[in-house]
Parts: sequence; structure tokens; C-alpha cells
Amino acid sequence: MSQYYEVGDETLWNPASGAARLFHRQVALFEEELGLPSGIGPMEMDECQIDPAALGVFTEALVARHGHAGHAVIRALSEGFVTTVLVLAERAGVGDLRVPPLPGSYEASAEDALRAAARELSGRMPR
Repeated sequence: MSQYYEVGDETLWNPASGAARLFHRQVALFEEELGLPSGIGPMEMDECQIDPAALGVFTEALVARHGHAGHAVIRALSEGFVTTVLVLAERAGVGDLRVPPLPGSYEASAEDALRAAARELSGRMPR
């Protein structure tokens, strides 16, 4: 059985139930951590609607938090989730994400690596 993450009638991602359940739990965790709604709605009858505008704001904050984290374990724990959200944001048509740099904390190469990981992961996330 699988779940559907959608914007309107367009399916952005169709993961297996276990992956969707884990992802949705992480959504709730990071919404709490960031104090922002993700734009990823509840799973109802195997479907979840996504609000692209809210997802864009959430994704920018998420990438900034990930990049500005000076703790290697925090970055390691969040990397897979951040990458998955980047794929969904791209598929939802979220435009250029604006992540303000903080001097000495987030290198452009780290953001480039995240985006490269998202491109690779996108090929493994069925629609």
C-alpha cells in the first residue's frame, strides 16, 4: 500500500506506507523545532495535500537551520529529511529558495551538496 503527496491533482511523491509514516512524523518534529507550518497536510485516506507557498517558507527555514547547525550529529540526523523536503519543494514548483548566509557558518559548498543529494534522491522517489 502507498500514500500520495499531492498539490491539487498532481502527485509529487508516492512512497510506501512505512516511508510515508516515518516522513510524516519527521514533518511534525521539524514543524515544532522551527515553529512553522510545513504546508504538508494530514494523511487522509492515503492522500496528503501540500500547500506550495507554506512549503517554500518551511523549506527555506529548514535548509537554513540545517546549514547553520554547528553540530555534526544534528546535521547528520536531519540531512535525509532536508533532502526529501527539497525534492518535494522542487516538484511543488517552489521557486528559488532564499537561504540567508550567516558569516562563517554555512558554506555554499554544503548547500550545493544538499541540492546534489536532492537531485539524486529525486530519481528514487516515485511519483
